[in-house]
Amino acid sequence: MRRDGKPALHIPADFCSRFRANAYARAKLISMETPIHRPQPASPVYEVLSQSRADLEREALLGDGLRAALWRREQLEDTIYDRPTHHTLSLYLEDGYDVYLNGQPSRRGGPGKLCLLPAEHESYWRINGRIRFVHFYFTQEQFGELAVRMLDREPRLLALRQNIYWEDDRLAGLGRQLAAQHWQDSESRLNANAIGHEMLAYLLLNHSDRQRGLPVRGGLAPTLRRRALELIDHRLDGELTVGELAQALSLSEYHFARMFRESVGEAPHRWIMRRRLARARDLLSRGDLPLTVVAHRSGFSHASHLTRHFREALGVTPGIYRLWTQNRG
Repeated sequence: MRRDGKPALHIPADFCSRFRANAYARAKLISMETPIHRPQPASPVYEVLSQSRADLEREALLGDGLRAALWRREQLEDTIYDRPTHHTLSLYLEDGYDVYLNGQPSRRGGPGKLCLLPAEHESYWRINGRIRFVHFYFTQEQFGELAVRMLDREPRLLALRQNIYWEDDRLAGLGRQLAAQHWQDSESRLNANAIGHEMLAYLLLNHSDRQRGLPVRGGLAPTLRRRALELIDHRLDGELTVGELAQALSLSEYHFARMFRESVGEAPHRWIMRRRLARARDLLSRGDLPLTVVAHRSGFSHASHLTRHFREALGVTPGIYRLWTQNRG
């Protein structure tokens, strides 16, 4: 009986011990929650996974700003991608049924499922089971160059659509072909490079949207942009400077360079080099032209100059590339 005359509250003898046991169990459960790997902002997806519990089976730089990696995850660990500066296409090869975006547990992965993660996106992945997948990474510059050439569109006016867990037989087939290449020799990497370019073109035509309602400032007028690109392609076999291009468009060199970059997504000299290398690849694939002739017609001062830039861009020499094109038939 309490002092105020009310009956005392009866507490079972084992209540305290059960309370302590339950509290301990809850604390243990919290400590066993799936760990989270939090990267630095703008970290490439490849680096995020390399620093996580994911296992890398193999990876390779494929040339032209393309990269592929084959991953396997056996351990539970949530993963966050925080505004990477490149695009990522993911194809699940095995399992993945217990992987989903945070807050969307009803949408699950599985073999054949695709994920398109554009540059600057943010996503939080719950990894609650085994998964094996291939990643295809490509730069904004490479995608932008394709948009200009194929669609005559400025890259800043196009956006890749983020898409999670959709199925596309054509794209998944290309992804499996990419994963089937072992990427460890020149022929395999060149095969993977060709597959990668086919995937890029497919994504551009089927999974990009025109940016609407965005204020567009600066850049070259469409007619001037086309004129500049035509001049570059027409004069690839000779000396070509930014000053000459600017003069042809009646612009100062400074304003032309700035406006060109805004319209095309990269500086004029980088675009010119990309086009020179494309010309060289085309000439190498046509027959047995001497390398000095290929170099001259592509705007390189000598064969060694072409070879150095060719190897930097594609990872192989012009001779190996020519042999590869001949073997492909």
